[in-house]
Amino acid sequence: MGATVTTANTGEKTWGGGNEPLGASYGKLMMWFFIVSDALTFSGFLAAYGFSRFKFIETWPLPDEVFTHFPFMHGVEAPMYYVALMTFILIFSSVTMVLAVDAGHHLNKAKVAFYMFLTIIGGLIFVGSQAWEWKNFIKGEFGAIETKGGSLLQFVDAQGHRVALADFAVHLPEERTQLTRSKGTWFGEEASLPTYSVAEVQAGFKANPDIRIRTEVIYKDDAAAKKDATVDHTLTKHKHKTILTRAASEERLANAHLVVEGANLTRNEYGSKLFADFFFFITGFHGFHVFSGVIINIIIFFNVILGTYEKRRSYEMVEKVGLYWHFVDLVWVFVFTFFYLV
Repeated sequence: MGATVTTANTGEKTWGGGNEPLGASYGKLMMWFFIVSDALTFSGFLAAYGFSRFKFIETWPLPDEVFTHFPFMHGVEAPMYYVALMTFILIFSSVTMVLAVDAGHHLNKAKVAFYMFLTIIGGLIFVGSQAWEWKNFIKGEFGAIETKGGSLLQFVDAQGHRVALADFAVHLPEERTQLTRSKGTWFGEEASLPTYSVAEVQAGFKANPDIRIRTEVIYKDDAAAKKDATVDHTLTKHKHKTILTRAASEERLANAHLVVEGANLTRNEYGSKLFADFFFFITGFHGFHVFSGVIINIIIFFNVILGTYEKRRSYEMVEKVGLYWHFVDLVWVFVFTFFYLV
């Protein structure tokens, strides 16, 4: 170590932020401190998600049934395909960042700018894709019914495939009024009215005898479950949601309380409400990190174009922002694994 021990009279510094300690500059050390602290934060979020999922494992949504959309392919089921594409794009942007850092070590301004530009494009595509995924998750696809006890009822056809409310619900000559603050008790209000009322869904269900109700509970293919007379065993498969018989479906639908379309912080047509809470929070928090990284990359990119680091004869700023970008990519690998795949 080359640090100097000084007194107040000499005015010399013990460490001026050079290449010590650990052979790293002050800026790199601070970036590593931030990465470690942020990694602990994400670890806490993912641990909380894991505990909640296994506590409510029987009613947790199946990711293959939630994330089935693909841009410009409406109506085509592509489970997890677009999420996998998003992951590939983000990982590829990490590769371009490595190439930018390497070009900076060789003081190659043109290559640094080119690879930084590709990294920014990859980040923007990922953020835009995540926003598109949020839109579909919030809007919903099939719709469901929530009972007075808080259970979620979904609908399937004779083959066990999901059926949207729009495919069987009828329009009744009834007038529905949305509760607003001016009309509600204690200035209460409700969200926008769903497309169909409970009565319209019940009437449509009654007119379509082939439709069954699927509960949010995962079916267990064991001897005890097979003895359940309310379960339609011809449609229920292992690791799928429980499908009721027609008689049991009618009985459960009689306790319908409200129509649920899409997902938000209070209701979720896909299953457990906690799933939507964690989805918005964890992916939103990570998306904020990616968006922040894109903004920083844009600033660094323009500095490269202006020749700021060429004049300094050092592209260390590119290397420091590269550390942050690799961290963001690595976090998404864990989010993708634990949230989407497991």
